[in-house]
Amino acid sequence: MIEIEESSGNVYADLGTPDSNEMRVKSQLAAKIGEIIKARHLTQVQASEILGLSQPKLSEMLRGKFRGISEAKMMECLLLLGRDVQIVVKSAPRSRKEGRLDVVFT
Repeated sequence: MIEIEESSGNVYADLGTPDSNEMRVKSQLAAKIGEIIKARHLTQVQASEILGLSQPKLSEMLRGKFRGISEAKMMECLLLLGRDVQIVVKSAPRSRKEGRLDVVFT
């Protein structure tokens, strides 16, 4: 019999990655950057010139290898791709001890 464990919603936390929240956010930002590049029909070379990243670094980021790229740099990439980035800080519900970090795309 196969045992099934319910996900927490964060695969990095489920795998025991120490910086799981940061990795989840970076993966969401990288996915959005990739979507925009694809929608604009940019090659990785063209996109890397716009973003100020080397093509190999951009390729790694889009494949999920983003440990060497900060969240701030990824947000800068979104700005350079013509997106507004808004950071909102609000009170967490009393039912939770800690806040939660979410990335919302509109």
